[in-house]
Amino acid sequence: MFTPIIRRRALASRVLVVANTRVEGAWCAYCDAVPGNNHDLEQDDVRNHGDKLDESLARVLFPEFHQLPYAN
Repeated sequence: MFTPIIRRRALASRVLVVANTRVEGAWCAYCDAVPGNNHDLEQDDVRNHGDKLDESLARVLFPEFHQLPYAN
């Protein structure tokens, strides 16, 4: 069973970027505004409804995924 690796970065208290690996072995990152009350609870909404980041910016924010391809 596949379990994604999920990482997040707060660009500000109300701006959250969330990255996750995907079943095909790639990864992607999404950004959105959040209330900023609890990033643990807000990260799923960012993953599901946020804007997908450009690969170059996503790679700067999440260097831990440097060996994986970025999902198109």
